[in-house]
Amino acid sequence: MSDRRRYRPATNVAHLGRDPRRFLGAVNTPVFRASTILFQTSTELEQATRGEFPGLAYGLHGLPTITDLSHALAALEGGDAALVVPSGLTATTFPFLALTSPGDHVLVADAVYGPTRRFCDNHLRRLGVDVSYYDPLLGAAIAREFRPRTTIVFAESPGSLTFEVQDIPAIATAAHAHGARLILDNTWATPLGFRAFDHGVDVSVHAATKYIGGHSDVLLGAIVATKETFPPLARLWTDMGIAPSTDDCFLALRGLRTLAVRLERHAATALEIAQWLSKRPEVRELLYPALPGDRGYAIWKRDFLGASGLFGVVLQPVDATRIARMLDGMRLFGLGFSWGGFESLIIPTWPERARTATTWNPGGPTLRLAIGLEDPRDLIDDLEEGFRRLGG
Repeated sequence: MSDRRRYRPATNVAHLGRDPRRFLGAVNTPVFRASTILFQTSTELEQATRGEFPGLAYGLHGLPTITDLSHALAALEGGDAALVVPSGLTATTFPFLALTSPGDHVLVADAVYGPTRRFCDNHLRRLGVDVSYYDPLLGAAIAREFRPRTTIVFAESPGSLTFEVQDIPAIATAAHAHGARLILDNTWATPLGFRAFDHGVDVSVHAATKYIGGHSDVLLGAIVATKETFPPLARLWTDMGIAPSTDDCFLALRGLRTLAVRLERHAATALEIAQWLSKRPEVRELLYPALPGDRGYAIWKRDFLGASGLFGVVLQPVDATRIARMLDGMRLFGLGFSWGGFESLIIPTWPERARTATTWNPGGPTLRLAIGLEDPRDLIDDLEEGFRRLGG
């Protein structure tokens, strides 16, 4: 859709990344399964060996199901180009490999997704890159954390499990003044809820497994970048032979078509349930940036265009056996990792175990709720029954 700038986001998600004229009028880009691509002449084959062939040379990269998804995501978020990778974790870790060299230093938010931290600690350091963690609430004060060879700042806003909202424009200004790039994990908000490149981000990464896929049946990641930052990402993506499944990309394209209406429902139900929870005597604090009174609400209101259905709950001090009794009896809230699907999930969390630059002491045990597409009244009933079990 070449004139996408005329349209609003809900229209874009319905139309970007598809062109029925290319595929016999089919509304959706078909699933392409191919490895070998035949050339018409030996001259074309020779061009391909030199990397000069203008068309598709091999099925590893460039199949339309994959490229249509990457083009749609880049256009939707306002980036210049995008790569699709096999998982969200690949999306968060791959830019570190592409954009650093031995001796470099990277700054990573202390609230970052646990597996991203594990990659930095176990592998990035092994490759000679120095890693340090920073308070996600530093904002412009992050400037004091830079070293001569700081090349990347990695942000995640809101933060995994603890949901701090970072001042991304201020961090971007500080990073660029130092000559560093800013990478943002934008999975929580999606491209519809936070326009990363309007706020100075250089690379935006997503677990497309979550809201973009939307149905808990696909593993996929996306990396969106500016034109200045994209070439080394694309080079390593090609050299490492990273190729997602075209079937998964088809499912992500299909999920993208309903992203706007699903997010609206996820967020509306989450806000209703968060407001109900805030009045419960068992609850000490809600960790949901879209809830007025949340510690990150002011920045969320300033920078974000919408919310999603993922938030945290800090309970009053209570024995772990009672929490287990509450969770084990849930009927609608499933016990499982991930989020962004049509079903609601709930898990206990222990953010304090991972923090190194800051201390996390909420004053009680924490839960993470992923609100699905069920009727909010039924979800509230399920939680109310759970609180009865919690109370014994």
